[in-house]
Amino acid sequence: MLVNIEDFRKKARKTLPRFVFDYVDGAADGGRCMQRNATDLADVELTPRVLRDTTRIDTSIEVFGRKWSLPFGIAPMGLNGLVRPGGDGMLAAAAARYGIPFALSTASNMRLEDVASVGEGVRWMQLYVMHRDMAGQIVQRAQHAGYEALVLTVDVPVSGNRELDLRNGFRVPFKPSLRLAWDVVTHPVWSLQTARAGAPDFANLTAGGGDAGSANMQAALLARAMDRSLVWDSLGWLRELWKGPLLLKGVLHAEDALIALDRGVDGLIVSNHGGRQHDASPSAIRALPRVVTAVKGRIPVFMDSGVRRGGDVVKALALGATAAFVGRPLLYGLAASGRAGAESVLGLLADELVRAMTLMGASSVSDLR
Repeated sequence: MLVNIEDFRKKARKTLPRFVFDYVDGAADGGRCMQRNATDLADVELTPRVLRDTTRIDTSIEVFGRKWSLPFGIAPMGLNGLVRPGGDGMLAAAAARYGIPFALSTASNMRLEDVASVGEGVRWMQLYVMHRDMAGQIVQRAQHAGYEALVLTVDVPVSGNRELDLRNGFRVPFKPSLRLAWDVVTHPVWSLQTARAGAPDFANLTAGGGDAGSANMQAALLARAMDRSLVWDSLGWLRELWKGPLLLKGVLHAEDALIALDRGVDGLIVSNHGGRQHDASPSAIRALPRVVTAVKGRIPVFMDSGVRRGGDVVKALALGATAAFVGRPLLYGLAASGRAGAESVLGLLADELVRAMTLMGASSVSDLR
């Protein structure tokens, strides 16, 4: 019986080959930043209020003129198709069912147009900038396909030192080896699913949105070989291309939040990339209040990195976040049983959220603030 996110994690570990699970679950260097995310969230204390009417719990919020049924969404994650073929579409469908946003990664394994056609839902597009021309094409395609917000990830000037991936020889395209062959053979369910669908690739990396980008472009994306000349002045280039809300993901410093305000950014996501980039970075939950204080309510501030329970979402909201985004838990659910597993994870988080709000004496999200 899967009763919490850790149960889904254990199921994913059994289901996925080691090199895939390690890619999903791994972190930078010694994993201390990822551990701080968990420890610092666990250390946040919330003092309940009593004798309040919690007959009805309203978990909805409004963001950029759109109603969300719950104050959390699905964070952008790459290579979802490696966990489960068609994973991007499955996550988008699960998010639509629960009335929450799904952020599609530039490193998705489905074309952004195909994901946009999966049911009704709030779709955001995450952007990595490796080459300006390619990034510009993705932005224009996302605008045309109806994505409602653009999320520029700003904490990846270079890839974090992900030691598990190095040990496993993780790369795209995959390099055959006896170790890889044994890993695949000993996970037959995953192997059959992947064999039927074919090896995943980064489907958005050709100019016209073809089935696969060039090998060089795919390798650059996997290695996070980004355009390091991208600076604050570059936001003007994006503003010319993108007409909707523009958010920066990966902001941890209050002064960067103030610069973003000055540059007209519409929202911030406080994030350390789930501990996958800089091992010395502060936890997202510790950085959150500083960023919230800096912007003084002028733009929404979201957070991700380390959310494993609905109660973690409540903690983020109580510390000033507009909403939280959840990453790895959805991939654990996807590995366990596809779209049904992802929906089970969302249902679990929603139930925990409602219970935590009730115990806090909060009948609405605004009560938590």
